Amino acid sequence: MAVKTITIDMEAYGLLSLLKVDGQSFSQVIKAHFAPQPTAGRFLARVRASRLSPESLDAIERQVQSRKLSPARAAKL
Repeated sequence: MAVKTITIDMEAYGLLSLLKVDGQSFSQVIKAHFAPQPTAGRFLARVRASRLSPESLDAIERQVQSRKLSPARAAKL
């Protein structure tokens, strides 16, 4: 994989390092915070582009609709 060296000031480095956890690279931190975030629209586009059968898509749709009827609730503590 190709790499590119960048220069950042100490303030930017400090902010970036606050987001970093053990075992995570700075590249992973940057990608997690600046890459396009998953959305329902992107998911739907990927599902439509998939090779799922119409029956499978219908089953997924039924499952989603049934969850709307019985939404998850936070536990009362």
